[in-house]
Amino acid sequence: MVLSTVGILVASIYSSGQSIDAKAIIRRIVLFVPFQAFLLALVLMPFTYPAWLEELLKRLGDTLIPLALVSVGYQLRLSAVRGKTSALVTGLLFKLALAPALMLFIFAAVFGVEGPVMRVTVFEAAMAPMIGASIVAMDHDLDPPLITLMLGVGIPLSFLTLPVWWYLLTLV
Repeated sequence: MVLSTVGILVASIYSSGQSIDAKAIIRRIVLFVPFQAFLLALVLMPFTYPAWLEELLKRLGDTLIPLALVSVGYQLRLSAVRGKTSALVTGLLFKLALAPALMLFIFAAVFGVEGPVMRVTVFEAAMAPMIGASIVAMDHDLDPPLITLMLGVGIPLSFLTLPVWWYLLTLV
């Protein structure tokens, strides 16, 4: 939901370089297919589905992540790292280290929150860059080669950083 609203708002502001047109941003949010799916899911919550339809939807949903990863991997050009090294390192350092550390500080030091809620939130913050957010950024032409690099390098790199975060969170 945040990606469908705040994410599109931020991408629209930084992509156009023009004045903000509230109608155009609202239109983009309303026409964003994941937002429409969210609204449809809310409307359909009270209904039960036949078992065959649930199975069909589950099988279709199971294909989503592999297709997204393949489509991103297809666009990945490691030669694009030249000239984008600083932005790539900064973005991945923030996403995989600084953002989760900030969340941990806010939860533990500022609010004194402990337990599973804090651990799950910090661990989620430490996960690799999101494909959905990357699609929104690419749709708004916010440096697609850099976004592809962030995903292509960030996902495998998170397999190294997430165990470190898991270990640190077991100590807290």
